[in-house]
Amino acid sequence: MAKFTVNIAPEVCKGCELCISVCPKQVIEVSKSINARGYSPADAVRIEDCVGCTSCALVCPDGAIEIFKEDE
Repeated sequence: MAKFTVNIAPEVCKGCELCISVCPKQVIEVSKSINARGYSPADAVRIEDCVGCTSCALVCPDGAIEIFKEDE
């Protein structure tokens, strides 16, 4: 099975949680940290469960999420 990398730019994310609501594998959660703009950004916590659907990246209004397929 393919492995994917989920990159979330914490300083770009405003914590809207749209990505959390669309992730079929619940890979993303709200971070416990606060970014420089005062938001709790999204954080990819179960990357090994990512299926690469890119729903999170597509729904992100700020373009803060990128998904990459890892070389096998």
